[in-house]
Amino acid sequence: MHKENQTHVTIFILLGFKNLEHLWILPFLAFLFTYIFTMTGNLLIFVLVVIDQHLHTPMYFFLCNLACLEICYSSTLSPILLTTLLMNGKAISFSNCFLQLFFFGYCLGTECYLLSVMSYDRYLAICKPLHYAIVMNTRKCVQLAAVSWTNGFIGISVIMTAMLQLKYCGPNEIDHYFCDSVPLKELSCSDTYLVEHLNLILLFIYTMPPFLITLASYIYIIAAILRIRSTIGRKKAFSTCSSHLSVVSIYYGSLITVYLLPPSSSMNKVCSLLYTILPPLVNPLIYSLRNKDVKKALRRVKNKVAIFNLIQNTLRVLVNVKNK
Repeated sequence: MHKENQTHVTIFILLGFKNLEHLWILPFLAFLFTYIFTMTGNLLIFVLVVIDQHLHTPMYFFLCNLACLEICYSSTLSPILLTTLLMNGKAISFSNCFLQLFFFGYCLGTECYLLSVMSYDRYLAICKPLHYAIVMNTRKCVQLAAVSWTNGFIGISVIMTAMLQLKYCGPNEIDHYFCDSVPLKELSCSDTYLVEHLNLILLFIYTMPPFLITLASYIYIIAAILRIRSTIGRKKAFSTCSSHLSVVSIYYGSLITVYLLPPSSSMNKVCSLLYTILPPLVNPLIYSLRNKDVKKALRRVKNKVAIFNLIQNTLRVLVNVKNK
């Protein structure tokens, strides 16, 4: 027992992209710009949906949830990634490492189900327009969002419970840019049989059903689009569908690849970037910033701000004139 306490790991070292130590400035600037753009885009969506009553609809309610999720997702991973590039590695305490693993897993599981809920919402809106308002009422929207967030919490709680049972006696270097369950379990000096099988089971539960729901929804949506007589309408709808399906395919494909590849594979970190950095960056563009309703809401907010500034300046001039 005394020996175990002496060798227990209290600090992990995130190696990040150690092969880029001489070219770190280029990926650092790229990821910094990506993080700033991601946060700005998702914060803008969140603020617009909250303050503009025209966007208080089921679709934008789910978009608001997705924006919150992407903000949490990016804030959990990107600062650590930037630090590892800047310092050619990053020391992180045992508790902070597992805290990052919790929030990363929570966001990951929630996003899988939230994306499928959003696809189902679009399916109802396009394929069942007469029933849409009845099915997607306020109560149903809140329930679907709550189920997505709850599922994410349940999944990561199961993994965290199993991971915290493992013993870490050294080494403590994680060949990754964040604390993920795959490289972490490789550092354990305990039997990881249970954790490995839990990872595979949860990977299946949190990827295949949501992906199949999303795929089925868009098959029906595309079939409905093909019945549209207007060529412009078909092109516009296909553009949105193809963009979304591309991101979803990359997201699920890279996620499954990472957890099925050998832990020592150099492709793990590259594939991880596809489902940790890319979706939060492009989701605002695909779902909202290309949307006419969002652009109109942005103009309304700008007009309100302009009117507020005009009133403020007018009052300031009146006060100055009165003082003179």
